[in-house]
Parts: sequence; structure tokens; C-alpha cells
Amino acid sequence: MDVSFGTVWEAVAAHLPDEVAVSEPGRDLTYAEFDERAARLAAALEAAGVGPGDTVACYLYNGAAYLETVFAAFKIGAIPVNANYRYTGHELTELLTDADAAAVVFSGALGANVTHAARHVRTLRLLVRVGPGDGPEAPELEQLLAATAPRPRTPRPGSDQLFMYTGGTTGKPKGVIWRQGDLMHSITVAVFGPLGRTTLPATLDEAVEIAVAARTAGRAPVMMPVVPLMHGTGMFNTMGALMVGGRAVTARPGRLDPRHVWETVAAQRVSTIIVAGNAVAQPLVDELRAAEEAGRPHDLSSLSNVISSGTAFSDRLKRALHERAQVTVTDAIASSEGGPFAFAITRSVDDLPSRFMPVPATAVIGPGDRILEPGSDEVGVLGYRGPMPIGYYKDTDKTAATFRTVDGVRYAIPGDHAQITADGAIRFLGRRSGVINTGGEKVHPQEVEDALLTHPDVADCAVVGVPDPTWGETVAAVVATPASPTEDELRRWVRRTLAGYKVPRRIVLVDHLPRTPTGKLEVARVRDIVEHATPARPGRPA
Repeated sequence: MDVSFGTVWEAVAAHLPDEVAVSEPGRDLTYAEFDERAARLAAALEAAGVGPGDTVACYLYNGAAYLETVFAAFKIGAIPVNANYRYTGHELTELLTDADAAAVVFSGALGANVTHAARHVRTLRLLVRVGPGDGPEAPELEQLLAATAPRPRTPRPGSDQLFMYTGGTTGKPKGVIWRQGDLMHSITVAVFGPLGRTTLPATLDEAVEIAVAARTAGRAPVMMPVVPLMHGTGMFNTMGALMVGGRAVTARPGRLDPRHVWETVAAQRVSTIIVAGNAVAQPLVDELRAAEEAGRPHDLSSLSNVISSGTAFSDRLKRALHERAQVTVTDAIASSEGGPFAFAITRSVDDLPSRFMPVPATAVIGPGDRILEPGSDEVGVLGYRGPMPIGYYKDTDKTAATFRTVDGVRYAIPGDHAQITADGAIRFLGRRSGVINTGGEKVHPQEVEDALLTHPDVADCAVVGVPDPTWGETVAAVVATPASPTEDELRRWVRRTLAGYKVPRRIVLVDHLPRTPTGKLEVARVRDIVEHATPARPGRPA
């Protein structure tokens, strides 16, 4: 089946026009409405000079507009680009510049951050605002759609692309280039497996037949991404749900509201929620317990699946979910660069403790590019030889380092350390670089260090990730300073230019950092300083 996601969605819409495709607070969109709105936006993009191969950035909260923007880009062969809504104006400008963005569709509440990009990103041809807000002059989405005729459907091939920007293993975020056909193959088991298929449909007609049958029989997923659609886990799973006639449900934008999430699950009869490990599951479980204690337990009778990927998800939270609902919890080791490498699937408390079992395309690659055998005590890196991205946008060196050929086979090797136990299970040891994974968000220490070093009282600093039971890791900084800045002062300083999740939760002030005579940072000693929370100078706040 050599077609794009957009072409599949168009075909599903043609056969299920009156079925609801997207539900957001206060509004349902049928497949026909979803298709028509995307077609109108596609026509507006074309009228502004956006065409095949151009990039369209989604600087949006979760909602119908995010999916409509992606669909509109697919319709004209443009490339959707995820832009983290937590980015500041400068960070957004850097991403849009790297992506050569031709258009950006943004939530009105984020408009102020778009002003800087509008002035500095020379490739931009169209800005579209969703809802009220400040920022640069831009047409509002509803007005634009009302004034634009829908673009006729035009089939697009599977060679069309999608960019998924990720923190990666080194440097600032880079766009991972996916061919849509490869991405379809990579999510085949997750999307079609629950419907009794293990292979991608051979033709578009066959795909439509599966979608219509699933929706008619009530087997199509009702999927709620509790995580942002700007993340691969949320976006890819939601795209798959729409391929098989499912329904995407979004919560109201803003900070996570666990009570609202569970009330939405009940009201919309959600069958699958997508979380980001402990960072999202912990507050959700806390709300379940609080509701039970208050005598108003949440209705979880529709819920059958919980999906998480790419961040720590503890067994204690899985147990809490299993004890309250008949759910299958699917916890994946995966990355934007490839995978999934392994799944830990539990269907009841009897399956705990959970263990990650590799998929057939996964290998643990040891020193000298040797494929490690089960039971080896050696530590290697995870490699995936299944459908994978082309590489990174405008970064051939990073592409060559991550997508390597081992024994004549191309592997995606993002840099995750692992061992393979005697029974074939994967013991995940974490990323080999210093990248910090805090609740699914990737933080590169260098950019936090750069921000701290602009403070007049900071002479030297090092940023590391420290274990955290909720977020997996949190950001910590050891700062060498001759003065006495407070932790709050330094946090405010960093927050001026970086997103909130990058701001150090913990700061230790010292006289000097542990470095070798050649100036190399002794990272182990830095971690020790943070772990013991003992400043080198008495009286300094930790």
C-alpha cells in the first residue's frame, strides 16, 4: 500500500462520513467535517505558496486543530513538523529556522512566542492563529476556513514525509525524517494487531474495508492522548487510530487536569489512553484514589488499554491501574529514531513485575559491532533493523552516527544502553549521552549550562539528570560562583530563555567544579555532589 496517511484518512472519510472522527471539549467533528476542514486549510496553504516538500509547523495544544493541520499538510504533500508548545520565542525561532518552516499554525494563547519567529524566520509564508490571543498579525483559523473553498482530493504516495523533532542524543533538537510508508509499517502491529492482523493492508481498498468493519462492529479504538500530540507517542498512535476508523479524543488545553481526564474517559467512552510513564500516570492514579476516598469513584468501564513509551513507568502504578480496570498496559522502549525496541505488556497484576521483551527486529549491539547473545553480561546499545527514518534533517554526520550498518544490515541505534538476559528480556540501562529524559521531555544539558553561564555570578556549571520516582529524571545543576545567588534567582534567569521543564529543579552551589587537569568535567563526581546535596562551601543553599 504505497499511499500517505492523508490518502487513507480521505478514503476512510468517504466511507464513514457521518461517524465522529475527533472529539474535543464542546465539539465533535465527523469524518466528513474533519476532511473538509483539512481540505480548506490545505487550499489556504497552497494559496500562500506552500507545496510538496515544504514544512508546516504545528505550534499547538492538543485539539482538533492539531490533527487538521497535519491532515492539511498531508493533502498537499507538505511535511508536518512538531513544535513543542513549551518553547520560548527564541527556542521556537531556532526550531523553525532549522526546519525551514514555510508555515506555522499556532494556538492563540502562544501567540506572543510566535512574534520573534515571525520577524526572524525568513522562510515563513503563512501564519495561522487558532483562537484568540496576542502575537503577530495572522488570519484566525475559523475565518480562514470560512473564506476558503476545500481543495479537491489528490492521492499522495507513501514517500511523502513527516518530521518528528526530538532532543536526540547530542546537540539541539533535530528533525527525524520519516517516510510515511515506513512509519505505517513501523506501527502496523500496534494499529492492526488488535483487529486481528499482523501485516499492513496490501491495498487502500483493503485498508478501508478493515476500518469500516472495525467501526461498524464497535472495535475501532477511541483513543485519548493525555500526552501532547507534539510527541511521537501521542501523534503516531493517534494517526494509527484514524487509519482504522477510530476516534481521537482530546482534553481541554493547559496543565494536566487528572479529574478532567477521567471524567472525559467516562463521558466519551474512551478505550485507550496514551500516557508518558510516571509523570502522567502518577497524578492520574492519585486522582483515582482521591475520588474513591471521596465516595465518587471514576467510571473506567470503557477503558481497555493504557499505552506509554520512552520514559519510566513503575510497576506500582501499573498495579494501581490493573486493580481498578480491566486494562492491558503496554509499556514500550522506543524513540523517534526507530523502534519500538521492546515491550513490557501486562494484562493483570499477575503479570507483574513487568519485563521488556524485544521485538524480532531488535538487537543488542556490543563492542566491535557484535550482536550480543542472551545471557551475556556485556553492556551494548539497542539497535533496530525494522522500518526506520531516512535520517536527520540537514545533519549527515548525526545521521551516519545513529543509522549504521552492522553485518550488512542498517540499524537505528539512538544510543540506549542495555543488556539481554538469559531468557531474552531486555534490561534497559538508559541513554549513553547526557541527555535528560524528564517525563518524556528531552533536555540537553549543554543548553541549560549555556543559559546559566550568561548569569554574571556564574563562573562554571554542570547539568545532569538525577533519578526521580515521578518524572524518571529531573534536571540538576552544580554551579561554581564567587558570589551568593539564590536557587530561585538562578531558576528565574534560566526561565527567561528556556522552557520550564528545562529549568533545574535542584541547584548546588560550590567553589569550583571537579575537572581533570586537562579541563574535562568529572561527571561522576558532579553526580555525587548532587546526590549528597552537600555544597562544597558551608552555608551555601543546596
